[in-house]
Amino acid sequence: MKTTQARSLNTLERYLLMTVGILITAVGVYFFKFPNNFSTGGVSGLSLILGRVFPNPVLTPSVFMLIINIVLLVLGFAVLGRSFAFSTVYCSMLLSLSMNAMERFWPLAGPLTDQPFLELCFAVLLPAFGSAILFQLDASSGGTDIIAMIVRKYTSLNIGAALIAADAFITIAALFCFGVKAGLYSILGLLMKSILVDYVCDSFRTKKCFQIITDNPDPIVKFIMETLHRGATLEDVYGAYNHSRKCMIITVLNRQQAIALRRYIHAHDPHAFMVITASTEIVGKGFLAS
Repeated sequence: MKTTQARSLNTLERYLLMTVGILITAVGVYFFKFPNNFSTGGVSGLSLILGRVFPNPVLTPSVFMLIINIVLLVLGFAVLGRSFAFSTVYCSMLLSLSMNAMERFWPLAGPLTDQPFLELCFAVLLPAFGSAILFQLDASSGGTDIIAMIVRKYTSLNIGAALIAADAFITIAALFCFGVKAGLYSILGLLMKSILVDYVCDSFRTKKCFQIITDNPDPIVKFIMETLHRGATLEDVYGAYNHSRKCMIITVLNRQQAIALRRYIHAHDPHAFMVITASTEIVGKGFLAS
């Protein structure tokens, strides 16, 4: 019973986080990307270009976005698996509904400001942050994000490089559809987006690796295992300066656990020596699968 409830809470938390990621993305696309004709790749950029090339009151950019997303969802289901596809269906539908709602309740006649670079920053930052949240949940907003995930699965490219590979041709097309100024802004935006996604993903994955040298390891190990619910490795070490033998504790924690451990050691073993390093890739039980 408790296991079922825990799974339900984890699923609810996952979908709440996906909803937040999608809403952040929708705000960036609708209020900053579309009004300025920034085509930084993705289905939204491709839809914007198709809407310009094939002007039609029925086939609006949002309709093009829906059609392309359906095609890519079928591809994602076939290549990336059922759970990815279900999550992406939810995210892509929510993105489309959010865009339609914003278009209905907050119609825009043009850009919000007369500062295109300022708007480019928000057009890139918000969707990049939203996409990074989704990537951490093994989900996607659909579109070329699916292509990026497929490229990452079968190649050694990271997410940023995969996004550039998936979106480069769409971004370059903006040069011909919207002029040199909008095209150059779009290329700059794509480069910024790829860097930001990698940075945010790395920030989410960052863990703190502790090497603690102490004369009294037992209380610290007990705190790590019983309070933080993490494991630890003990090693006998020999000091080169005073030729004394001590114990070194090695453990890996997330950010919140790292803060708690630092506070505990400062309060209970102020003479302990700590080396704390950040790592974005920990392989083993409790972290990434080996």
